[in-house]
Amino acid sequence: MIYDKHIFICVNQRAAGAERRSCGEAHGMEIVDAFKKKLKEKQLTIKVRAQKTGCLDICDFGQTLVVYPEGVFYVGVELSDVDEIIEEHIVNNKPVERLRLEKKK
Repeated sequence: MIYDKHIFICVNQRAAGAERRSCGEAHGMEIVDAFKKKLKEKQLTIKVRAQKTGCLDICDFGQTLVVYPEGVFYVGVELSDVDEIIEEHIVNNKPVERLRLEKKK
């Protein structure tokens, strides 16, 4: 199936004592579950999928996810941000700038 929007949420967990933190330690699966539940409740007319993924290699910024086809990376995502990401980015096609990973120039 081809999706209009595809959300990949990092749930990677590193071994205890690892030098870098990981998204799964924070609340990776909780965020995945929240996206799935809220997207289902909205009954959108577009095809959207939210799913877990392994490391996106930007763990130092906190909980991360990426939305395709735009390739917009979000960092420091909290459960309280899920509704805003769905409403603004998924429904209205406007990335949530305050959570967006800045590109280096």
